[in-house]
Amino acid sequence: MTGYTESEERRALRREVAKLAGKYGREWFTEKARNGEKATELWLEIGRNGYLGINIPEEYGGGGGGIGDIAAVCEELAAQGCPLLLMVVSPAICGTIISRYGTAEQKSRWLPGIADGTGTMAFAITEPDAGTNTHNIATTARRHGDMWVLDGRKIYISGMDEADHVLVVARTEDAGTGKAKPVLFVVPTSAGGLEYRPIPMEIVSPELQFQVFLDGVRLPADALIGDEDPSTGSGERGGMAQLFAGLNPERIMAASFSTGLARFALDRAATYAKERTVFNGPIGAHQAIAHPLAQSKIEVELARLMTQKAAALYDAGDDEGAGEAANMAKYAAAEAACDAVDRAVQAHGGNGITQEYGMAGLLVATRAGRIAPVSREMILNYVAMHSLGLPRSY
Repeated sequence: MTGYTESEERRALRREVAKLAGKYGREWFTEKARNGEKATELWLEIGRNGYLGINIPEEYGGGGGGIGDIAAVCEELAAQGCPLLLMVVSPAICGTIISRYGTAEQKSRWLPGIADGTGTMAFAITEPDAGTNTHNIATTARRHGDMWVLDGRKIYISGMDEADHVLVVARTEDAGTGKAKPVLFVVPTSAGGLEYRPIPMEIVSPELQFQVFLDGVRLPADALIGDEDPSTGSGERGGMAQLFAGLNPERIMAASFSTGLARFALDRAATYAKERTVFNGPIGAHQAIAHPLAQSKIEVELARLMTQKAAALYDAGDDEGAGEAANMAKYAAAEAACDAVDRAVQAHGGNGITQEYGMAGLLVATRAGRIAPVSREMILNYVAMHSLGLPRSY
C-alpha cells in the first residue's frame, strides 16, 4: 500500500474475487441459508484459486501475502452479498496464530488445509460466564502424564459443523505464581468428550453458531500451540502473546466483513433509488433519499481507510500501532455498516423489508458487528485508556 492507494496487485485481487463471488451472489447465498445448506461450493472455489490462503506462507500452500490481502478477499465477498464468517476465523485467526507460533510439524499438518479450504479450523474463545473478559476463561487444561485434558464450555463458536479442528483457548495454572494463564490447543471436532449444539440465530447465513462442551477431552502434547510457559523462549511466546496474535487480524477482518456488507447494501439502494419512480421522477433525485446514502458512502470509505491502515501496520510488524488502528477500524466499520443498511432499507420503503429485495436480512448481520468479536463499548474503553490516557474503567 502506497500512501492512500492500494497496490495494483491488491486491486487486481479485489477484482478477481468480486468476479468469482459475483457468479454466486446474494440470492444464491440466502437460498443456501434458508434451505439449511452450506456455501461449500463457494468456499472451495475460493481455496482452489488461492484466495482463501493468500495470507498463509507459500511453503505451506498459501500465497505468502498479509492480513491486508485476506481482508480484501473478505470484503469483496461480502460486497457481492456472500459474507463468509469463517474467513475471519480459519485463515485469519487460526492461520495467523499457527503461522507465527506453530512448530514446523504443526504448520505442515494444519496450514495446507486451511489454505485450500479442505481443512477448515474453527476458533473457540467465548464462554457463557466470561463475556469479553478473556482473563475469566474457565475452560481448563490439565496435564495427565504425557497428555492434556480439557474441560469447559464455549458459546457462539462459528462453523463447528464445517470444521475438522477447532483452536480452543483454555487456561492452565502457572506453577510459579499460581495465576491462570491462557493456552491454545488444536482439537479435532470429532474428539471424544467434545460435543457441540447449534444455537438458533436470526442471522440469515449458511454458517451456524454453536455451544461447545469439552468433557475430559484428551489431547497429545503436540496439540499445544506455542510454549506453555510465557517466561521462556523469545519473550514473545506464551499463551497471551499467541492469543493476541490472532486478535488484531480478527478485528481487521471483522471491519472488512462490515464494510463489504455496507457496500453491498449501498449499491442495491443506489440502484433502486435510480430506478424507482414516484412523483414524476426517480426517488434518488430527492435529498431525503440521496443525502443519507451519500452520508453512508462517506462513512464507509472512512472506515475502509482505517481498516487498510490497520492491515498495513500489522503487516509491517507494528503490533502496538495495529492494535489501536484495528480497534478503531472495527468500531468505525460496524457503525457505518449498521447505518448504511438501515438507510438502504428506508430507501426501499416497504420493499426494504421483503425477502425479495434482501435488505432486511442484513439488519441483524450488520448489527452483530457492534457486538462481536468485541463490543463497541470495550473498544471505547480501549481507546479511552490507550489512546487518550484516561484511567482504566474496568
